[in-house]
This record gives sequence, C-alpha cells and structure tokens, in this order.
Amino acid sequence: MKCKKCGYDSKNNRKKFDVFLCEICFSFSPDEKPVFDKYVNEKIDTAVLETFRLYSKNLREKQKQGMIQKAVKGNLMSRAPLGYKILGGKLIPAENSKEIEEIFEEFLNEEKSLRNLAEKHRLSVNGLKKVLKNFTYIGKIKFNNQIYGGEHQPLISTTLFNHVQNKLEKKGIK
Repeated sequence: MKCKKCGYDSKNNRKKFDVFLCEICFSFSPDEKPVFDKYVNEKIDTAVLETFRLYSKNLREKQKQGMIQKAVKGNLMSRAPLGYKILGGKLIPAENSKEIEEIFEEFLNEEKSLRNLAEKHRLSVNGLKKVLKNFTYIGKIKFNNQIYGGEHQPLISTTLFNHVQNKLEKKGIK
C-alpha cells in the first residue's frame, strides 16, 4: 500500500487511524486524530524523505549488526534481569539471585497456579513467564532468535531450566 502522505509504496507501510503511512511518515505522525489528519494532508518534499529513508535503513542495519556482535561476545543487550545486577558493565548475581532458583524449583515441583507463584514473588503473571523462559539464568544470551554463550554466571542448571521448559510446553503456557 502507498503512504497517504508521501506516496511511498512499501510492504512495510503501517496503518494509523486506518491510513497507510511509510515508516518515516509514521515515525513523525501525531497521536491525536485531528492533528494527524492535518499532518497527513500537509505537503512534503519527497526528496528529503529519501535521505531519511536511506539514512535510517543504514543506521538500523549498523545498530543490529552491533547488537549481534555484542551478543556473540556474550554481552547482555538490555537491563539486568531479576536476580542480576550490572557492575562495571558486567552482569553479576544480585543479592536476590537465590530467588530465581526458588522460582524455578517451585514451578517445577509444586502444583501452584502461575498467579499464586507470581504473587508470592511479587511479580505479574507475565513477569513470571519471562523469568521462567529467560536463557540468561543458564548463562546464555538470546538475541534475534539466536542463543549465544554468555559471559556471566548462571543462576540455575541447564537441567532445571529444560525441565521447566518441558512443563511450560506440556501445560500450553506461552
């Protein structure tokens, strides 16, 4: 579909207020409908947009490659997960690191609901699911659907992690 603002035709165009916009026009588009309508109808120099388009594509690729290189070296891409802290740019076990093994053991060995287990550990149900699926706890880094060896200390065994993954799958928990 063509971008209603600049006419750029791409399969990556996105909808906002039922109007197709290219990635560039979308990123600058207002969130209020009346202002958005005015924005869409304003004239734009498409040659200027081509500069943005080229620059943003190159920037996106460079950023992704840099993040992949960081992951390959075993470095974390985001903030420290529960049970870890970042010290000197390195991921190290935090004071509450033993809680992670408790969470995994309780999920595996007790018949508690996710809600009850989450409440016990002051997490949301979605937060608990993220903990239970996080490869960081076995010393790995997951980025871009690839798993890399991490430079940090695991908090649980691979065996415990795999048993929990099997139970999650059997219960149909995504």
